[in-house]
Amino acid sequence: MNATEPSRRDFLVGGGALTLLLLANGTAAIAGTQIVSAQIGAWVTITSDDAVTIKVPATEMGQGVMTALPVILAEELDADWSKVKVETVTGDEATFGNPRLGGRLLTVGSAAVEGYFAVMRKAGGAARRALMHMAALHWSVTLDELTSEPGVILHRDSGLRLRFGEIAALPARIADLPQITEADLKPRTAFRLIGVDVPRLDVPAKVAGAAIYSIDVRIPDMVHASVLRAPVEGETLLSVVDKRTKAEPGVLAVVRLPDAIAVVAEHWSVARDARDLLTVEWTRGSPFRTADSASELAELARLAADTEHPGIVWTQRGEPLAELSRGARLIEAEYSTEHVYHAQMEPLAVVVKVDDDGKGADVWIGTQNQTLVQTVGSQILQTAPERIRCHPMLMGGGFGRRASSARDLLRDALLISQEVKRPVKVIWTREDDVKLGWYRPATAHKLSAALDKDGNLVAWRHRIACPSVMAAESSPEALGKAGNKDNLVMGGTDAAPYAIPHILAEHVITPRRSRLASWRGIGHGHNRFASECFIDELATAAKIDPVIFRHRLLDGHPRARALLDKVVALSKFGAAPEGRAHGLALGPLRSSLAAGVAEVSLDRATGAIRVHRFWAAVDTGIAVQPRNLKAQVEGGIIFGLSGALKERITLQNGEVRQSNYHDYEVLRMSEVPEIWVEIMPSDAPPTGAGELGVPMTGAAVANAVYALAGVRLRHMPFNPERVKALLAS
Repeated sequence: MNATEPSRRDFLVGGGALTLLLLANGTAAIAGTQIVSAQIGAWVTITSDDAVTIKVPATEMGQGVMTALPVILAEELDADWSKVKVETVTGDEATFGNPRLGGRLLTVGSAAVEGYFAVMRKAGGAARRALMHMAALHWSVTLDELTSEPGVILHRDSGLRLRFGEIAALPARIADLPQITEADLKPRTAFRLIGVDVPRLDVPAKVAGAAIYSIDVRIPDMVHASVLRAPVEGETLLSVVDKRTKAEPGVLAVVRLPDAIAVVAEHWSVARDARDLLTVEWTRGSPFRTADSASELAELARLAADTEHPGIVWTQRGEPLAELSRGARLIEAEYSTEHVYHAQMEPLAVVVKVDDDGKGADVWIGTQNQTLVQTVGSQILQTAPERIRCHPMLMGGGFGRRASSARDLLRDALLISQEVKRPVKVIWTREDDVKLGWYRPATAHKLSAALDKDGNLVAWRHRIACPSVMAAESSPEALGKAGNKDNLVMGGTDAAPYAIPHILAEHVITPRRSRLASWRGIGHGHNRFASECFIDELATAAKIDPVIFRHRLLDGHPRARALLDKVVALSKFGAAPEGRAHGLALGPLRSSLAAGVAEVSLDRATGAIRVHRFWAAVDTGIAVQPRNLKAQVEGGIIFGLSGALKERITLQNGEVRQSNYHDYEVLRMSEVPEIWVEIMPSDAPPTGAGELGVPMTGAAVANAVYALAGVRLRHMPFNPERVKALLAS
């Protein structure tokens, strides 16, 4: 299967074409086949056959962004959806960067639809305005005499019609157009694509087995490489015996890298098997060699509990310390979570072809971060970022893993291709991916709260001890510029949307013991587990029903109260069948709101928890694609339940003990509960949904177990051995 990227000029050859250029100042320009900006990318191209090709700046990893974003632009363009094609952006963050993510070409944080909603509406509106201007010139009429229907511009009085493709073939061109404002866009009541479940564009090829992932890419003269990397970060190659490897038929080269060694062969299976014949000795002086999960968790718990140990203040309101000291009743609790692995179904793979001069490369990669691909590539080859031509591929899951993969996967591939002077495909095995992954950090939490004599929550303190994910994923300098405030760790510690008069949230930053990266739901995943379990503890201490207790705290937040009421009604909360119980948790994430109820049973003999049903209500503003939004929340719930019940990465002597799905267990299909998701109606701009199902899951399950068995689950995951021990204590 060949993967080629036609040039922009080649793409427009073969008939008239109209390309909309959205300029940095918000104005638009029209370009034909001979006028295409080299600096400003085109959001939409319309060709004479009526095809409408829309640029998609975010990358598709199963979340449906390849459909949701084009729908937004096509809505304002009034495009015929059956004629829409998509093309993933390969570069040019100045034009296509996500405003929510600092203008980077980055697909993380459920920020694609939220970040690009206004941008793509205006791009579509500008394209429609351009078509109408050209039709008005052609007919010698005024612009206000025209309107549009899907794929057509028409003159109201005469009934004259021009298809988009016919307009694209017209010789007339407009140099520029007025800036599109919100007033020029459609009212919500006129939407015909946004809010409608149009078929996802990526699904047919996936169902037919024709979808192309980076592991599928083949280009002429390509070789394969299997890389053996140091088992512990910071260790380097000391010696290697490769005689047997080089003697294997089909092996072309053994390439030494600073912290890795690669076997290059004509076929992947040869490279993989020959790698096992290497005898390698690594240095053992890395500080990460001392990493041990049990001792790290103990140290984190000690630091979280030591309130004299200073932390970085994330949120502070009122006088929390004073109120805690004089509260009528002080309640405290400690929680912890372990490292977890992204466990995406597709392991890492990349194809690289370094240019003959060694100063540029084509890169075919499933990535959440085109910006990082160009940055890392340019650093390795000591060249300009634009010389790194990124071809983003479909991804078999990302969850944050593919936001950082360029740092090791791409680096190795570039160096190997440069050495052997041929295109190379590098594939990581599942074992490579598990043992050399970038994980969500282990965390420890100390929560303190003061209740008044009526059971009202008046003060709240949340201390979390863990390393900085921002420093690991970006750099310590980036963390410093942010005032040491790590939003990837601390999200959700402000207790919002609860109205608590006095609050303090602080981060005790500890040394990093392993590679770290954002994990679906980021900090909200572990923080909401701790805080929502603690809310239930406070309700119990106050002898108030957990729903009523939360209601009091949501008096000033009608959207959240409505959400709580909805999920309570959906689940018939508190009326679980015999032998089961319900647990409730709120799980807001940034601007999105969610509430969930888990229905669980418990095998007291083994300690195994079974989640039978899960109900969720979500408020994410306008649902651009309602069915897909529900699917994303459902996927997040399954992801969160898997992390809560099963998943854990453990380190010993700096090395990861797990290696594949047999010892890094994930939720199986037979264990997935019945799930109901209710979308709250809204006219607000859309907010993120891809991670929204995760944060509420752990606490909902833990609170249900308490309702059923009277034990508090304070350490996630809730594996059977741990639960059984609690039941016996």
